[in-house]
Amino acid sequence: MMNILIVGSGGREHAMAWKIKQSPKLNQLFIAPGNAGTSLLGTNIPVGVSDFEGLKTAAIENKIDLVLVGPEVPLCEGLHDCFLADSSLQNIKVVGPQKFGAQLEGSKDFAKEFMIRHQIPTAKYCSVTAGKLSEGLAFLKTMKAPYVLKADGLAAGKGVLIIDDLAEAEKSLKEMLDGQFGAASQKVVVEEFLSGIECSVFAITDGNDYKILPVAKDYKRIGEGDSGLNTGGMGAISPVPFADEVFMQKVEDRIIRPTVEGLKKDQIPYNGFIFFGLISCDNEPMVIEYNVRMGDPETEAVMLRIKSDFVDLLIGAADGTLAEKTIEIDERNAVAVMLVSGGYPGPYEKGKVISGLEMVENSFAFHAGTSFRNGAVCTDGGRVIAISSYGNSMDEALLNSFSNAEKIDFEGKYYRKDLGFDLR
Repeated sequence: MMNILIVGSGGREHAMAWKIKQSPKLNQLFIAPGNAGTSLLGTNIPVGVSDFEGLKTAAIENKIDLVLVGPEVPLCEGLHDCFLADSSLQNIKVVGPQKFGAQLEGSKDFAKEFMIRHQIPTAKYCSVTAGKLSEGLAFLKTMKAPYVLKADGLAAGKGVLIIDDLAEAEKSLKEMLDGQFGAASQKVVVEEFLSGIECSVFAITDGNDYKILPVAKDYKRIGEGDSGLNTGGMGAISPVPFADEVFMQKVEDRIIRPTVEGLKKDQIPYNGFIFFGLISCDNEPMVIEYNVRMGDPETEAVMLRIKSDFVDLLIGAADGTLAEKTIEIDERNAVAVMLVSGGYPGPYEKGKVISGLEMVENSFAFHAGTSFRNGAVCTDGGRVIAISSYGNSMDEALLNSFSNAEKIDFEGKYYRKDLGFDLR
């Protein structure tokens, strides 16, 4: 029996908490800082994800056996390393890569160099710093429109520009290097545009072996038909029809296995999740990006499809015994539909009272941005609640989520009603 601490406060962490709660191996569950939803499954601890000293204290006081790190920021900042360096925490297992490996997400340039070195299929690119602007401008001229510019560092999902006009791309490259995204764009990766349909593939690894989790597809744009501004994710669907056995065999052979073996060859210690942001170009998978944690909102669909003990997988990833573990996948479809605040992803107001949660049937309401105010559950973020549902088909699962999305209410509520439109 284990005491487990989840670090994070979003829908991903609530969905993981829901799954962990089902494990016979769990004793007590803690979430730092958590949200109004996670408080129903475990004990929220009011400590921020980057407050390493606070997290260390919480781990000792609550006799934590295993820490599961949800978001990328504490991983890229070195939370795992911080635990390893403290002798009083040596018996606590951490699921999530150390800072060196977390660069797969924390630095686009590091990730691209890694992929090229290990012959993992990805778009042609050029890394540019202010001193090498002329090289970047020359590389742009060799590309066809549209032009892809990516801030090298973490920019909360907002550091990618796709531009149709060469002159505008040249101007944007200069602006990014001048600090448009702060320190994140001191270096910019200029990339060839890949045309196709995207999906998210997830694996859990102990650094030697890996297990592939259910595949999902998320929807980033705020507007229907994939229009408007990028968000953190408006919903997700699993499984993904085009990611069939043939496609997934290519993904495993050309991308997942070479990535895990590449980390070993490069002597990069790595345990936890690898998120492969893939694009299918004429049924050939290519890597757009790596993330070093589970995706959000994909987790809110993927967790529904893991039938076996999730804690068992976490233990395997943490102590190097993943080869002995098994993963069982639910054949049903699962979807997550995200309810967001009015105005999101632009300015929005917090503190709107949420009603109707008790009326949700045949779905799970995973809290993403919520908190308690004066005893009421209120909005506390741009993405507020993910309504996750099973179905014997994608459409049946979506229907379940949409009908429950209508029951939940808060001022300015919005959600996309066209998820899956490109998979039919």
